[in-house]
Amino acid sequence: MRMLTCLLAASTMLVAAPILAAEPKEKPVTATQTNPAQPGSLTLERVFASPSLAGPVPRGVKLSPDGRFVTVLRNRPDDRERYDLWGFDRKAKSGQGEWRMLVDSLKLSSGRTLSEAEKMQRERQRIGDLKGIVSYEWAPGSKAVLVPVDGDLFLAGLDGTVRKIAGTKGGELDPSLSPKGTRIAFVRDQRLFVGPVDGTTLPQTVTPEEASATVHWAEAEFVAQEEMARFKGVWWAPDDSRLAVERFDEAGVGTVTRAAIGAEGTKTFEQRYPVAGSANAVVSLWVISADGQTKVEVDLGPDKDIYLARADWARDGKTLYVQRENRAQTKLDMLAVDPATGKASVLFTETAAQGSWINLSDAYRFLADGSLIWSSERDGFRHLYHLKSGQWTQLTKGPWVVTDLLGVDEKAGRVTFAGTRDDVLAGQVYALNLKAPEKIERLTDLAFNNDAAMDKKGQTLVVTRSADAQPPQSYLADATGKRLAWIEENRIEGAHPYAAYLPSHRQAEFGTIKAEDGTPLHWMMITPPLEPGKTYPVFSYHYGGPHAQVVNKGWQGALAQAIVDKGYIYFAIDGRGSDNRGVKFESAIARAMGSVEVEDQLAGARYVKSLPFVDPKRVSTFGWSYGGYMTIKMLEAHPGEWAAGIAVAPVTRWQLYDTHYTERYLGDPGKEPKVYEGSNALADTAKISDPLLLVHGMADDNVVFENSTALIAKLQAEAVPFEMMLYPGYTHRISGPKVSKHLYETMFRFLDRNGVGSGK
Repeated sequence: MRMLTCLLAASTMLVAAPILAAEPKEKPVTATQTNPAQPGSLTLERVFASPSLAGPVPRGVKLSPDGRFVTVLRNRPDDRERYDLWGFDRKAKSGQGEWRMLVDSLKLSSGRTLSEAEKMQRERQRIGDLKGIVSYEWAPGSKAVLVPVDGDLFLAGLDGTVRKIAGTKGGELDPSLSPKGTRIAFVRDQRLFVGPVDGTTLPQTVTPEEASATVHWAEAEFVAQEEMARFKGVWWAPDDSRLAVERFDEAGVGTVTRAAIGAEGTKTFEQRYPVAGSANAVVSLWVISADGQTKVEVDLGPDKDIYLARADWARDGKTLYVQRENRAQTKLDMLAVDPATGKASVLFTETAAQGSWINLSDAYRFLADGSLIWSSERDGFRHLYHLKSGQWTQLTKGPWVVTDLLGVDEKAGRVTFAGTRDDVLAGQVYALNLKAPEKIERLTDLAFNNDAAMDKKGQTLVVTRSADAQPPQSYLADATGKRLAWIEENRIEGAHPYAAYLPSHRQAEFGTIKAEDGTPLHWMMITPPLEPGKTYPVFSYHYGGPHAQVVNKGWQGALAQAIVDKGYIYFAIDGRGSDNRGVKFESAIARAMGSVEVEDQLAGARYVKSLPFVDPKRVSTFGWSYGGYMTIKMLEAHPGEWAAGIAVAPVTRWQLYDTHYTERYLGDPGKEPKVYEGSNALADTAKISDPLLLVHGMADDNVVFENSTALIAKLQAEAVPFEMMLYPGYTHRISGPKVSKHLYETMFRFLDRNGVGSGK
């Protein structure tokens, strides 16, 4: 259950080279607490309309292999959800460099309705609301880009030519170019097809035709996409000669009848969904030659009830590295596989601390000398280690976490990474040298919350940063962090969509309070202009679950400002169980979801109610997904503490949620039924006495609608009053210019009706 928050970060680049001369460093835009509001408050309608108030925030930033073009996916001013491919040509004839649209998504759009498989893949990637070009891949020769549009595959040349990939029919999944650019692979009808890029012959299937419709080749199974952040099931060898290919059979996975209830009818889907305690898909891994003539199965061990976590080829293609995780998610084996025979040996094993679990990560890198940069939580915090010649060297240490491994300059022995060494609320980019790892250099500005990506050679950074009154900016920097060129400066001035609202922008304030056991908890608050003697209602937002951090010093978004403009205090606190505070902090919810994180939200509520400018009788709470679950648990555990609660798409019974997520924290329901009984949200519904608004998308395939129907039936059977708003045809995302406005206006009307709103 990945958090439903838009996290804007640059994508991985291919190769790096300096682009432009360095520009002077600038401080973030700030807003004062005393500026009067502009005529006309920031409305919900404007928040969700186009152009986005965050300004032009590009996605998918990459560099062409020859270093000439910086490319981005940029949304249209008149349609914030449609993206086109743009490129900055640093060798333009003008000599100044220039931006131009490389691929116009509208010109390639067929208007074809995506297949159900395509829709579900986009849901897993949290891009289901986007249109046009949502992904692309540079051809190694830097002359063309592979672009999927509306399910069709195109090779778009920089000279303006566009060619549809030969042999494609529409609806192909997971297209990928081989490392040398000679071949293309894609999935169609649950089989893998491979063919030459030049179209001299049509792509042919290299995987067998299966007798069972439950067998899939070259795809990631549901839980891999939804919970493991692994979205692909095929990996090219470096020399284009073969591929590692996943095969999974979901015959044993239980079927749920998902009713996608729409406005003008209902479609039902028999969806294979592995609920906690039930059978997972049976996964195997194969090495298949590019012509399909040879197939070798990888030995993943005698236990078939495992997770295929990650797969990577060695730089020389002689070894395939596979991460194998046990069902309990307490043990992770790194396997070294001979691709010619499929035989595997255990290179090393990562074991979770007692009462915790393995958190999968992409923060690792196999180097040309056969060594490995690896991230681990083995000392209680995620840090970097170097494995060379069988010996481990810890590179970083301390009560902070490495959030990502960005790049390695192998010649210089320089490792660049992201982390929270200076401030858990404002991530930074750092570098160290393998010969003197204790000397860590910070490369980014403490005034911003930073994230980054880097080229494979560890030479150039793409930094994405934001601050309280500065929406995300992105720029190119060299390996020392020196800015070379803006990709998108996005300053709030002139015609910027947010410029008119900047004078009335209210800055966030931050602080800490102590949990019941003394653990410091970080909170964030935004207040309207405070008038002496007046008290204000509080709109508190929470998530509360693992792998999420709500409170940070970056751009909080226009929605928070619109809520403040309505006369509310906007408040959030990260309790135990949330991310980036180390193993002990996160694993406090082990076998105990709905316990300590509920108490930490209570501590936050009692803190804000103690403030002289807060009306203690008008403190409401709102959460989505895990946050929706939290709303229900909070109202059950502490009646009268919150004046009202809003729960969107809540999990109400953990036996209805998937294996990989749920069992990681609660174990096997067949072996630990009392854990599930205590964590579920249905047992104590009769204790709810405060106003409750329940919201759910009626086509939700993640937190299935049954979670809410079970809650509805239970509340009705117990004569507990509540309100609800259901959205036909919407999934776990309930979004769009009009429907988002409708959702939030529904929420604020609910608060007003129950006497806990601002009245605006």
